[in-house]
Order: sequence, then C-alpha cells, then structure tokens
Amino acid sequence: MWAVGIGIILLYNLLIFYVGYNIWVWLKHISGDRKSIKIIFWVVLVIFAYSFVFSRWLDESLFFTWLGAIWLSLFYFLILLLPVANIAVFLRRFTKVKKEKFVKWTGYSLLLIIVCSFLFGLFNAYSPSVKSYQINIPKLVEGKQSLKIIMASDMHFGDLSGSGQAKKLVEYINSQQPDLVLFPGDIIDDDITPFLEKGIPEIIKQIESPVYASLGNHDRDDVDLVKIFNNSGMKVLDDEVLNLPEGIVLVGRKDKGYQDVVRAELSDLMKQVDVKKPVFLLEHQPYDLDIAERNGVDLILSGHTHRGQVAPGNLITNMIFENDWGYLKKGELQSIVSSGYGVWGLPLRIGTRSEIVQMNITFKP
Repeated sequence: MWAVGIGIILLYNLLIFYVGYNIWVWLKHISGDRKSIKIIFWVVLVIFAYSFVFSRWLDESLFFTWLGAIWLSLFYFLILLLPVANIAVFLRRFTKVKKEKFVKWTGYSLLLIIVCSFLFGLFNAYSPSVKSYQINIPKLVEGKQSLKIIMASDMHFGDLSGSGQAKKLVEYINSQQPDLVLFPGDIIDDDITPFLEKGIPEIIKQIESPVYASLGNHDRDDVDLVKIFNNSGMKVLDDEVLNLPEGIVLVGRKDKGYQDVVRAELSDLMKQVDVKKPVFLLEHQPYDLDIAERNGVDLILSGHTHRGQVAPGNLITNMIFENDWGYLKKGELQSIVSSGYGVWGLPLRIGTRSEIVQMNITFKP
C-alpha cells in the first residue's frame, strides 16, 4: 500500500514540474529569463501546489483551504489544456509564425480560457438549478393522495459551502412549502467545526417542513454527528425505519462509507416494514439497486456521485454506477440520484450543475 502512496506522490510531483515548466516557458517570454524571478516563481508554485496539504496541518486554515481549492481547479484546467498547447507549439514549426510570438499568445489564450471556464464553473457550483420529477407509486395510501418532496444531497457544508448556500437552500424550500424534505447524506465536509461556527444548524432549523436525513461518507468526525444533526432541525435515520403520518415508510441507512462502518443488512431493516405501504429508502451511495428491488423498496433516493462534478468525471461515474444521475426504473423500483447541492475539493462544476430535486409523487395502483 505504501508503494502506491509513493507512486501517487511521485506522479503528482512530476505533473507539478510539467505544469511549472510550461508556465515558466511562457513567463520568460514575457518577463525575460531572470534568475531571481525564476526562483520566486518555483517557490510560489510549490507553496501553491501543496496548499491543500498545509490546510490540514494548520487546523483546517480557511486561507489555505481556499488556496488549495483554487490550485486544484487551476491544476485541473492546466492538465487538460497544456497538452493541447504543447501540440500547437510543436505544429507551429511547420508555419512561418515566430516561436516567441506564438508561445506568448498561446499562453494568453490559455489564460483567457481558464479564467472564463473558472467563472463558468463557479456559476454552476453556486447557482443550483431545480430538477423536477413526476413519480407514481402504484400503492394505496390513506389521506393525501400526492406529496411534494424536496431533496438535497451532498451539501458539504463547510469552508467551500457556507451559510450563504444554506440560506439559499432554506429559502427555496420554504417558498415551495413541501410536505417533506429529505437529505440523503454528505451534509458536512468531513469536519463539523465550520458547520457549527457558520451557524448552519440555526439556518436549517428555519425549514418549515419536516426534514429527514441519512449520513454520507463525508459525514464523519470524532463527535456524535447524529445528535448534532438531530439538534439542527433534522431527524437522522441511521439504519432506522420510520412510519410517517403521510402513510409512507421511510428507511434511512448508514452509508457504505469506510472499512470501520458496520451497518444493518437491508433485508433485516425491511423485516420492520409493511411493504403494502410505499417504501422510500435514503441510501447515500446508489449501489445495489437489485437488492433494494428484491426487498420491496419503491423509491430509492441517493446522491454521492456529483455526476463527476467536473468533466470528464461524469464518464467515470457513469461506468461505476447503474444510475449515476437522474431517474432510473428497475422493475418495480424507481431510483433518483442527485448531482448534489454542494461541491467537494474544487469550488466549481464543469459539465454538471449543483441542483435541488423536487418530486411530485402520486399514489395510484
């Protein structure tokens, strides 16, 4: 395992050198090949490239957290674009364009593309869309024959997604007056401290509808998260079954998470369920749809994938998950996977967008 870790570190440093070398080639065509500037450049680059590591060492420093997020975003764009620029510079030799002029304007073009893409990615990340679904569950219920449900997954409340995003979410939810609100995991971003310090529990308490949640793989810290979330206006279902007054059964599972997670088998949880009623399952990671179908689940609600968050990540999630985003019907089971409300690692989305899911559910056999 240590050999894999060393290999990743070596690869990362090689990529840093590749990026740095290309940037310096461009800069020296602008500022000249001065030794003092070259030394400053490489020192700044190394600090920038390891800022996300420094943020961990410096007790989750907000400055280094954001610096690291910006670096990872820049690194993402450069790894995609620099090979194209290198090929263009190589092909230039078959033209009459001078190398110095071509390199200079290729660099300016890349800079413009990166700035515009970064702003576009920020917009996609922090201006969520609303994705609506019309769902029918072929079972009878007493009372209301339809429900409006709002779901938000993967909020990742923390340094990159703070109180402003929480307020925006709560305001939208209250404007729609849903019957239920569901949060299927990744409420925080591995650290409860920013969630508490930014006053997000008090913001969530302003939701005027009942809120039910399950935990995700990033809902982890050395504290009782279930207790904190329950005191934040939510009811967390952690391998629990709940019969709601609306006539449906809500099942919330522990996340598959990491090796230290022990969770109940779905079949054991379903022994507590009257499957004649509509059964909704909060399952953070959209795995094992066939198991959910066999056990009589009607609607499984998930997140986790972010739909890749940045292209071409969506191609990877599409290969890993049977349903990595959107709606899928598998026998009598219906699956909805959200691309998520927040972000992880990078403060942007390319090829996808943050979203709130709104479901209008009817019950007609």
